[in-house]
Amino acid sequence: MGGEEQQTGAWADISPDAARRLVIAAVEAFAERGYHATTTRDIAGRAGMSPAALYIHYKTKEELLFQISRVGHQLSLRILQDAAESAGTPADRLARAVRAFVRWHAEHHTTARVVQYELGALSEEHYTEVVALRRRTDGAVRSIIEAGVDTGDFDVPDVPGTTLAVLSLCIDVARWFNTEGRRTPDEVGDLYAALVLRMVGASG
Repeated sequence: MGGEEQQTGAWADISPDAARRLVIAAVEAFAERGYHATTTRDIAGRAGMSPAALYIHYKTKEELLFQISRVGHQLSLRILQDAAESAGTPADRLARAVRAFVRWHAEHHTTARVVQYELGALSEEHYTEVVALRRRTDGAVRSIIEAGVDTGDFDVPDVPGTTLAVLSLCIDVARWFNTEGRRTPDEVGDLYAALVLRMVGASG
């Protein structure tokens, strides 16, 4: 198993242990080969289990993807809501949100790539559920930007468009981040927080 996925803590609530191992194996396989090119045999093999054992815990490969996507989006939402509800000025809260969101996407880029870029493989029902979580994520960031506009701290003529730009900037870190690169997750978080504050025309 990849060290990153064992250390995320994202899957701690999944039980029994075999089900959790399958999720971790699926994350690694989907990130490496893509959802459609990955077979249930690939996933079971990575988990050290037989293909038949997989079906005890998950009926389909898509159900595994949904578990990964749902948990990942719930974590994203929690990160951003915590920042939105924290103390400080709108600029403080927006910087805090961006730092935390970017850091998570950098530290857990393998998981994040699957969570953010394999949505099209979900069933209609599961896709609808995940999109609802994404709307709440959007709402958390939008609420901070709207607060800054209301107080005059931000100069943002298009709040929805700017919210989308901020989220897209943060999420894309998962696509390019390399643990052997010259910037740490914290450094990327600080850089992006400064960029976003300039994007919204933060005063002070």
